[in-house]
Amino acid sequence: MGHQRLVVIGGDAAGMSAASQARRFKGAEELEIVAFERSHFASYSACGIPYWVGGDVPERDDLIARTPEEHRARGIDLRMRTEVTELDIAGQRVRSRDLESGAESWTGFDKLVIATGARPVRPRLPGIDAPGVHGIQTLDDGQALLSTLDRIEGRRAVVVGAGYIGVEMAEALLNHGFDVTVVNRGAQPMATLDPDMGRLVHDAMDGLGITTVDDAEVTQILTGQDAAVPPVPGGPREKVRAVATADAEYPADVVVLGIGVEPETTLAGAAGLPLGAYGGLLTDLAMRVRGHENVWAGGDCVEVLDLVSGRERHVPLGTHANKHGQVIGAGVGGGYATFPGVVGTAVSKVCDLEIARTGLREKDAREVGLRFVTATIESTSRAGYFPGAAPMTVKMLAERRTGRLLGVQIVGREGAAKRVDVAAVALTAGMTVEQMTALDLGYAPPFSPVWDPVLVAARKAMAAVREAGG
Repeated sequence: MGHQRLVVIGGDAAGMSAASQARRFKGAEELEIVAFERSHFASYSACGIPYWVGGDVPERDDLIARTPEEHRARGIDLRMRTEVTELDIAGQRVRSRDLESGAESWTGFDKLVIATGARPVRPRLPGIDAPGVHGIQTLDDGQALLSTLDRIEGRRAVVVGAGYIGVEMAEALLNHGFDVTVVNRGAQPMATLDPDMGRLVHDAMDGLGITTVDDAEVTQILTGQDAAVPPVPGGPREKVRAVATADAEYPADVVVLGIGVEPETTLAGAAGLPLGAYGGLLTDLAMRVRGHENVWAGGDCVEVLDLVSGRERHVPLGTHANKHGQVIGAGVGGGYATFPGVVGTAVSKVCDLEIARTGLREKDAREVGLRFVTATIESTSRAGYFPGAAPMTVKMLAERRTGRLLGVQIVGREGAAKRVDVAAVALTAGMTVEQMTALDLGYAPPFSPVWDPVLVAARKAMAAVREAGG
């Protein structure tokens, strides 16, 4: 086999996990590894950015798992501030540009890993590129937002979008002493939940002093002259002053876009690689790009199999990206591993409110033709008499007739979010709600009531299945 070169595009979770894992399988004399990263940082926790911006994580460097120097010491030629601009799959080479010098060059590969991640959705609206409007996807983005927060005098922040990033950034801005308004296109915040559970999030955000405006589509970002900067020809552009919807304006000194992300597959699409319905790369179980023997892809730029619905979906999460990297690295290095898919588990928080979900929402179940029953219960995080017991709402979906668990959503205070893990395991195992009622979960008054909230919901769902009959 002799000496081969692996080229990795993207230096964060999936890309560098793949490079590191491949290196464990193959020494430098067998496999040369070249990795390209266009930003200033590699191997960092993007999921931690809202908590760094909000002050829970004190230093930016706390989010960096491995520095470029540490990767190079492990025999990975990591080229920072270098952007890949073209893929030549047939010719087995990639073109890259050094962002500091502008110099361009081609690099040949025997094996290629595409880990280009996702980009924040930036709708084409007037004013969307004005100073003071920030996306939050990379450490560079986080740094830019913090600089704005330090510099501006006004204390009005508008967050566009009320998904995970939106609610997490609302908390971060609240921590900085801003008056926060969240403008949300959906009927309720957290569209990853059913609207009845999203309503609980809305009410809790109101209680935290965050103004949430639902059913509001942003039409433009309004700008005005920055009073601190004297107007000069060719000088700084006008900065953000408000966010406008069809029937209102929300004054803003800073705007954060939390509308979600889409797979960054511009290069892959241009090179003719297969993309799915969400624009993500399609791979086999070993994370090899379909129809291409020596090309792998992982992380936020791919679509993965949803084990509950049986369909591909885009799930941009660091947990999957790291697993993809491990699987890819094994494949590249001559080993064997697979990534079977996901059940769609995600947790988040806004101040002391915890939000969790796994499996299918009602809408998802309908889309794939599943008939179901639902059960919603209110319980507490600990035995009701134990100090610190906090309320929690659990909603469960089960398939009609079979009683198979389809999904769980939990909204509550301390101790709510991680309870979803029990449901994630049950979903992966294909359990019925009746089987779940017999689960031997850990119990003591400081940790849960005698009947854990997830099991109370399972009992109610079991009764609903029986009542619904066939």
